[in-house]
Amino acid sequence: MGDRTYDVVGIGNAVVDIISRVEDSFLTKHDLQKGFMQLIEEGAIAKLYDDMGPAIERSGGSAANTIAGIASFGAKTGFIGKVGGDEFGDIFRHDVRSLGVAFDTAPLPGDMGTGRCLVLVTPDGERTMSTFLGAGTGFQSSDLDKEMIEAAKIIFLEGYLYDQPEAKKAFHEAAEIAQAAGTKVALTLSDAFCVDRHREDFLKLVKQGADIVFANEKEATALYEVNSVDEAAQNLAADCELAILTRSEEGSMILASGYRVDVPAAWVEEVVDVTGAGDLYAAGFLYGLSTGEPLETCGKLGSLAAAEIISHIGARPEIELKTLLPGVLS
Repeated sequence: MGDRTYDVVGIGNAVVDIISRVEDSFLTKHDLQKGFMQLIEEGAIAKLYDDMGPAIERSGGSAANTIAGIASFGAKTGFIGKVGGDEFGDIFRHDVRSLGVAFDTAPLPGDMGTGRCLVLVTPDGERTMSTFLGAGTGFQSSDLDKEMIEAAKIIFLEGYLYDQPEAKKAFHEAAEIAQAAGTKVALTLSDAFCVDRHREDFLKLVKQGADIVFANEKEATALYEVNSVDEAAQNLAADCELAILTRSEEGSMILASGYRVDVPAAWVEEVVDVTGAGDLYAAGFLYGLSTGEPLETCGKLGSLAAAEIISHIGARPEIELKTLLPGVLS
């Protein structure tokens, strides 16, 4: 992909994850659909926060988690996302920079706080998320760092960002800047409900704007409104240059120009928390892709990163992921 300052630059919502273990009854009590993400207002997230037990608070956001994972592999990364001028914004900024991620987006003026995501983890390891986007709703085209995008081998776009009109506009402008600079555009569909809200626009982006698409089974079948994973995979393969379909414990499917390879999930002793599994799979895959590894190796790196993340609470690695490389790279 040539000499670039950055291997991967992510563009997405900058949020602080607040992670807590709960029983299934907690989800029922608050009418939360297990395994999905919902957008809620500040008052609602405050009520949930007050009712939940002890929590771990960490910087997060889907694309930011992926970029943190890529940095942990040892790659050069950057992130573009909006925080508020509050303590949560300071936490986010310090955390990502401490990982070696370039992050210079100016905070949103005014009283709007940094986005927060309550991640509720049930005993089976499944996560249910309630997100207040906060300052992220103020993301717009003027926040794009054109030079950073042009200096990247790959930009990674977070589907969740699509929910705000100005952010959606910036999303497309980022893709146009990247395409003009020869930067590859990777897209994650993020969530089946997100796909339902923006199906036609996502289909257009998959067919015309994105070079690389990440989706799980729910997102892929929702995109094409089909029940069969194989049918969704066939459509993805026809519509984009490179598609990666993640299938939880069944591993992943990589589709590119008539080429298909199925990569098994990496073994994990115990599934503790699946928060960030897709984000870290993308991290491993994009690290491999940006450094010129074969697609199957990229998939193996993704599986290993996902296995590490689901073995503990939280969506950030507890080890340096580059320590996994000797077992995969020749």
